[in-house]
Amino acid sequence: MNEIINWLNSVVWSSALVYLIIGVGLFYSIATRFFQIRLLKDMIKLTFSGNSSAEGVSSFQAISMSIGSRVGIGNIAGVATAITLGGPGAVFWMWVMALFSASTSFVETTLAQVYKSKQDGQYRGGTPYYIGKGLKLEWYAVLFAIITMISMTILVPGIQVNTIAISMKSAFGISPVITGGILVLLLSVVIFGGIRRIAKAAEIIVPFMAIGYILVCLYILLTNFSQLPSVISLIFSSAFSTHATFGGLIGSAIAWGVQRGAFSNAAGFGSETFESGAAEVSHPAKQGLVQAFSVYIVTLILCSATAFMILVTGMYNVESPSGESLVNNIGKVEAGAVNAQLAVESVLPGLGAPFVAISIFFFAFTSLITYSYKAETSLAYINRNRKVKVTWPLTVLKVALLVGVFYNCTNSAEFAWGLGDLGFGVMTWLNFAAILLLTKPALKVLKDYERQKKVGIDPVFNPTKLGIKGADFWEEEYQQRETKEKEYAQINYYPSKEEKTQSL
Repeated sequence: MNEIINWLNSVVWSSALVYLIIGVGLFYSIATRFFQIRLLKDMIKLTFSGNSSAEGVSSFQAISMSIGSRVGIGNIAGVATAITLGGPGAVFWMWVMALFSASTSFVETTLAQVYKSKQDGQYRGGTPYYIGKGLKLEWYAVLFAIITMISMTILVPGIQVNTIAISMKSAFGISPVITGGILVLLLSVVIFGGIRRIAKAAEIIVPFMAIGYILVCLYILLTNFSQLPSVISLIFSSAFSTHATFGGLIGSAIAWGVQRGAFSNAAGFGSETFESGAAEVSHPAKQGLVQAFSVYIVTLILCSATAFMILVTGMYNVESPSGESLVNNIGKVEAGAVNAQLAVESVLPGLGAPFVAISIFFFAFTSLITYSYKAETSLAYINRNRKVKVTWPLTVLKVALLVGVFYNCTNSAEFAWGLGDLGFGVMTWLNFAAILLLTKPALKVLKDYERQKKVGIDPVFNPTKLGIKGADFWEEEYQQRETKEKEYAQINYYPSKEEKTQSL
C-alpha cells in the first residue's frame, strides 16, 4: 500500500503542481498589485474586528479556526523535513511561498464569502459553493465536496494523530492506544457540539498555543543570538546555491520549500475556504484580507520560529536527493518533531520532549476539530436542497472521523504523511481550476472594496452593481439593508416649517 500511495503522490505532487502553486500566487499578486503589502494595515485591523451573530462567526473566530487547521504538524515536523531534504535554503522558499500564497488565499476565501449561503439558520460557504454557484458546475462541486469529506475524515487526519501518538509515547511513555482513546473522547465533545462550539474552542486554544510556542522559540533564539547572522546568511546562500555545501540543492530547496510551505498555510488547497464562508462581514473582501493575514501568521511567524530554533542550535541533518549525507549534526535521526525536541533540549534540558509533545497535541487537535467542520460543510452542500432534513449522514461522517483518529494512532508515520499529501494534492488541483475560472469576480470584489475605502465608506457588498451573478445571499442582504435604511429614515424624518405649511 505504501508503494501505491508514494506512486500516486509522485504524480499528484509532481514539479507541475509545485510550479503551478508558485505561478498562481505570482499571478494573483501582480493582478491585485500586491495587495498583501499595500493593505497590510487593513489585514491586521480586520483580523481583530467584527462580531459573531446567531448565523455566523466573527472574523477572529473564523481566522482562529483557519489557523487552527493550518497550524499543525506541518509547522514543526514539516519544517524540519524541508530543511533535511532541501537544505536551509528551503526556509527562504517557504517565505516566498507565504508572500505569494497570501494572494491565492485572498482569492479563494473571498469567493467563499461571495457565494456563501444561509442554511438551517447558519452561514455555509466554501469551495463546493463557489464551484456550484459561481461556475454553475454542479457535478464538479459535488465531486469536490465528496473528495473533501474523504480527505478530512480518512486521508489527512492521520498525519496529526500519528504524530501526537508518537510524541506522547516518546515524552511520557503513554501507549498510542490510550492516546487514541483520549483524542476520540475530547474530539467527540467538540465536534458533536456544532460549529459554534468548534469556533469557540479554536478561539480559545489557538492564541494560547501559538503564543506559548513562540515564547519558547524566542527564548532559544535569544540564548543563541550570536548565531542568528550566520544562520540568516546560511538560509540565503543555500536558497540560491552559492553555499559550498548546498550548491546542488536549489531544486530540492524550491520543491521542499514550496511543498512544505504550501502544506503549512494550505493556501490554494481549497480546505481553508469553509471557515471563511461562515464569517459575519459586510463585504467579502474583508474576510479575504483576514485570511491572507493568517498565511503570514502561520508561515512567516510560526514556521520561521521552528526553522530558526532548529538552525541556530544546529539540530538538523541535510541529505542530497540521492541520499548522501551532506550535514550530519545529530546522527541517524528521522527528520520531524525530534529536531524541534533536540533544539529545545539543547537550551532547556529535560523540557524538549514534553514541551514539543504538548505543543504538537494542541496544534494537531485544533486541526482535527476544523477538519470535522470542513467535512460537515461539504455534506451540507450536497444535502442543501433536501426538503426533509436527514441527520444520520452527518453522524456517520463524525463517527468515521473518530474511528480514523483511533486507527491512525497506531499507523506508520510514512503512511500517514503519504495519505495526507495525497488528500491535499488532489484538492489543490481541483481548486486551482475553479479559482482561476473565477478570477474576474474576485478581482472585482477587491476593486470595489478599495473604491469604497477610498471615499471613506465602510465597505458593503452589492453583487448586482458589480455584475456578479449567483451571489443570492448578498443580493437579499443588500435589499434588506436598503429597506431598513429607508424605514429608519422615515421614522426619524422631521419635516421643515416650509414642508408643514405646504402640507396644510
